[in-house]
Amino acid sequence: MLSDRRRIVLQALVNEYVRSAQPVASKALVDRYDLRVSPATVRNELSYLEETGHVFQPHISAGRVPTDVGYRAFVDAMLEAGSEDGLTPAEVESVRNQYHALEHEVADAMRETSALLSRLTSYVAVVIAPTLRRSRIRRINLVWIGEARAVLVVVTDSGQVADRTIDLVDTVTPDALGRVERVLNASLDGKVGEEVRESRGGFESSSVLPARVTAQILDEVIDCLLEADADAVVSGGVSSLLAQPEFADPRLVGPLVHLLEDGLETLHVLTSLMQTGAVVVRIGAENPAGLERMSVVAASYEAGGTEGVVGVIGPTRMDYARTVSAVRTVADGLSEALG
Repeated sequence: MLSDRRRIVLQALVNEYVRSAQPVASKALVDRYDLRVSPATVRNELSYLEETGHVFQPHISAGRVPTDVGYRAFVDAMLEAGSEDGLTPAEVESVRNQYHALEHEVADAMRETSALLSRLTSYVAVVIAPTLRRSRIRRINLVWIGEARAVLVVVTDSGQVADRTIDLVDTVTPDALGRVERVLNASLDGKVGEEVRESRGGFESSSVLPARVTAQILDEVIDCLLEADADAVVSGGVSSLLAQPEFADPRLVGPLVHLLEDGLETLHVLTSLMQTGAVVVRIGAENPAGLERMSVVAASYEAGGTEGVVGVIGPTRMDYARTVSAVRTVADGLSEALG
């Protein structure tokens, strides 16, 4: 637990480092911020913050840089106080006006939101469609092409068609495969991938269906739906992220680019963060592998009684106050536009 003075010194150091992207010396903090203490006191407090892992010194003659622990303490204090100095009132009003003028098509709203959030923050923006817009089963076809082979065709409510040839784990007759098709169509119509997975056990225990083959086909159906769900993710702003000094070497942003190219993985990463309706901030090592040098700020929005997610991915040297404010404002605007 940091004392009030140490929190103030840490806050000043984070703000200065976000501004300058350079290690911060005690003199810069005294000159730029009204800390009301002597330079010697600031040096002592920085030494303490270094001992507790909140800051580190890149080399002996350099100033200090916040660590993930330091950023976490900074963000927690900001959120607890509800004092983030983020978007200006004029910017908030501009965002609201954009959503008032927006046609209420989900796909258009997602694209507009991604572009808007990236402009507001200069980081990567990601928007995930609400649950009702996830791919739902319209029809399943099973075509017998041999005792241990079949073609699976899954048609979704958005008109997407996925087909694949399956080498079956057991031999089946055309009649048995037809029974599987009829039962699955009757039971799974309108379901999304998560709902299909939840109902899997009931099919496996059925006495009228070939259990292992049915389970295998269900797994393939789920996989088809999850692939279609990847299209429910819209992102933008990678070029803005590359302009940040941390990513002067494009190879450092490679893991994020790979994540964004895999819409399904992006879907999993962001939806796994949303356990409450509040804005969520994940910093550095708190994120999944590949994003350890990034921070993620995300919030849920409502559309037709279900939830989607808006989020921003940027460096740990993020303007957290502005980003939290932008994500919250955009999520509220999107909820109002689609609700």
